[in-house]
Amino acid sequence: MTNKLKPIKPHANYVLTDKQSKFIDNLLASGGNRTQSAIDAGYSAKSAHVEASRLCKNSNVLQALYDRSIQSLSVDAVRALSTVSNLSQDAKSEYVRLEASKDIMDRAGLRKEDTTTSQVGNDILVKIDLSGQ
Repeated sequence: MTNKLKPIKPHANYVLTDKQSKFIDNLLASGGNRTQSAIDAGYSAKSAHVEASRLCKNSNVLQALYDRSIQSLSVDAVRALSTVSNLSQDAKSEYVRLEASKDIMDRAGLRKEDTTTSQVGNDILVKIDLSGQ
């Protein structure tokens, strides 16, 4: 089994206001707190929850949020690969080094599939000589 990554091109067909862009940045940084992200982006505290709801229904904002999320995950994936690679080389536990190495091989598509072959029955050939000789 091979893991093939397909490059994702950001959709640049949208235009955002400065507040919308700040809202997205704050939303990603805060882990998803929409109301606080709207306040931090410059929207009124009184109407922040309404503005946040409206922003999360805006197709341009949603597309930009998706694109920036993919970019953020790409950076995190590089960091995760580095961590697993370091574990495969430097972990004190031999088991951890082995499992990290297996994980790298599996994700690179180089790990052999686990297969088990069992033979349930055997053919038996019996010859009986009834000729009496």
